[in-house]
Amino acid sequence: MNAIELANVSKVYRRYSGKQFATLKSALLQRSILRELRPNETFPALTDVSFAVAKGATYGVIGKNGSGKSTALKLVAGITKPTSGTVRVDGRISALIELGAGFHPEISGRENVYINGIMLGLSKRQIQERFDAIVDFAEMREFIDAPVKTYSSGMYMRLGFAVAIHVDPDVLLVDEVLAVGDEGFTHKCLDKFSEFRRRNKTILLVTHSLNLVERFCDEALWLDAGRAMAHGDPKRVVGAYLTAVEQGEEQLMAATTEKAVDTSAAAGPADPTSNMFEATEGRWGSREIEITDVTFLGSDQRPAHIFHTGDSMAIRVKVRAKKAADDFVFGVGLFNADGVCCFGTNTYLEEMNPEELSGEAEVTFTIDSLDLVEGTYKVDVAVHKRDGFPYDYHRLLYTFRVKSRTHDVGIYRPRHRWQFSPNVRFKPGA
Repeated sequence: MNAIELANVSKVYRRYSGKQFATLKSALLQRSILRELRPNETFPALTDVSFAVAKGATYGVIGKNGSGKSTALKLVAGITKPTSGTVRVDGRISALIELGAGFHPEISGRENVYINGIMLGLSKRQIQERFDAIVDFAEMREFIDAPVKTYSSGMYMRLGFAVAIHVDPDVLLVDEVLAVGDEGFTHKCLDKFSEFRRRNKTILLVTHSLNLVERFCDEALWLDAGRAMAHGDPKRVVGAYLTAVEQGEEQLMAATTEKAVDTSAAAGPADPTSNMFEATEGRWGSREIEITDVTFLGSDQRPAHIFHTGDSMAIRVKVRAKKAADDFVFGVGLFNADGVCCFGTNTYLEEMNPEELSGEAEVTFTIDSLDLVEGTYKVDVAVHKRDGFPYDYHRLLYTFRVKSRTHDVGIYRPRHRWQFSPNVRFKPGA
């Protein structure tokens, strides 16, 4: 049996246009406000979305900002009604959506616990029985009799979370509320969710934390622009979502790189004697040998701008020599987003002595394993003489991004392994 069911649900909001109804009567006389509005005066937050959450299951909803996640949660909570379709919920709901909604700033935390608990459906006796547990969970014992207006935002949210979590609902709705405290309090929240799962409670979780969805959820739904894109196994849904995100990033980075190169090319040749080590982003050189194209290639030899830690990456450089040359060096430099050089080399440093370059040519620099931590990186590509005189120097014009599910720090991610004695144990899945 399902605890939550949405069938062909759509939610349409009216855009603010400055046009207002003078009175309630004038609005009602329009019969159906939404029906009379033109398409450009409305905004579909959800369009024909259907999903079901079985009793005792944990269901995750993911998607970028504005995808309709919070709207779906508010429909389940009964905060708003669908424009079309049906929403059915079986059991008592506690919604961790707007924590502390209804808290009065002028009265104490103690009084607000009682008021908020009653708003969430508890009796005064039930609140009395759970009061100590609520206060201890929120870590607010010494501040509970102070006016709420004296609380920090974190204290305010923690107390609201503690009240909502102790309502003992059949269905728990959670909307990005794990940032309500420090790391210790976040772990307490996660432990509470685990307890709810053990007690066969139903949880509907909206979050940007993909690891949390994979760890906690039995099923997941991916929303994009108000439409359901995929649902089912969390790892499969998260994988599909990440692929779509990377495709969007790929297109954006390709457009950004193209614009940067075009802008530098339009500026024309710079002074060939300029100091390349003091220069910022740009292009300069005599262009006797000219770089005509730079392309990043993935392991499938197709152009790419998004890579994963450990992937192979090739930088293909096409050049054109106006006349035959016997003094030339090809160089590549990798920088992180802060401008720190991660790696740099050139053919002369690697003891390749030039003999002749003429006409159209192609150079490919391949990194078999891109062992960089997650982040955005820029590339220098250059062709110059052995004494450093630049034919064509492209400074920080090409951008690629490294993605990783492991969010370690630094620049370089060396291949490594851990070893432990038998008395050191980790939980399965760690």
